[in-house]
Amino acid sequence: MAIFYELHPDTPQQRRVEQIISDLKNGAVMLYPTDTVYAIGCDLYAKSAVERVRQIKQLSNDKPLTFLCSSLSNIANYAIVSDSAYRIIKRLIPGPYTFVLPATKLVPRLVMSPKRKTTGIRVPDNQSCLSLLETLANPIISTSAHITSDAEGMAPVDVGAVTGKAELFDCLENLVDIIVDDGSDPGYQVSTILELTGQEPNLIRQGLGVETVTALIGVC
Repeated sequence: MAIFYELHPDTPQQRRVEQIISDLKNGAVMLYPTDTVYAIGCDLYAKSAVERVRQIKQLSNDKPLTFLCSSLSNIANYAIVSDSAYRIIKRLIPGPYTFVLPATKLVPRLVMSPKRKTTGIRVPDNQSCLSLLETLANPIISTSAHITSDAEGMAPVDVGAVTGKAELFDCLENLVDIIVDDGSDPGYQVSTILELTGQEPNLIRQGLGVETVTALIGVC
């Protein structure tokens, strides 16, 4: 049975944030809100927890996992960011955008794409997430708790049929250790994915904010 933590959406209670972080450092897996959908995640460096996230979503090790960073400077620790990529990312963060970038040696192999050595990174526009990231001082794994038509893998519960937050919590409370609730309802629109590994940006998936991305790519 998961432990529930309620956080204020604008000013998360620091003591509760620190309790969550303590659990994450000890290998906990959590269900938590982001600026897109509710996500399943853990400390990037908690190997056993990352493996559990993969098991929950039934993702093989060759499927990369997205993780959250707190800022652009934080992204630069975990990915190689070219000048052109820097300009694009700076215009879009924080927000519902995932950037596929060449990974640095700080990214565990269990997280990145093994063949391409790339990784997906987001900076969420969600204060609960940012408070957790800043306090942990490590990225947090973020994979959708919902099953959509383009989701990678399948969950052992029919999360895709869930219509509300209470049902989502009921479906996953025996699979995760922590459930974070900041009062927001589960979203159903995924992030827009933009690959920034080559000379030109490549729109991989259309999601929230895609209009902003297409307009920006046209002027970059």
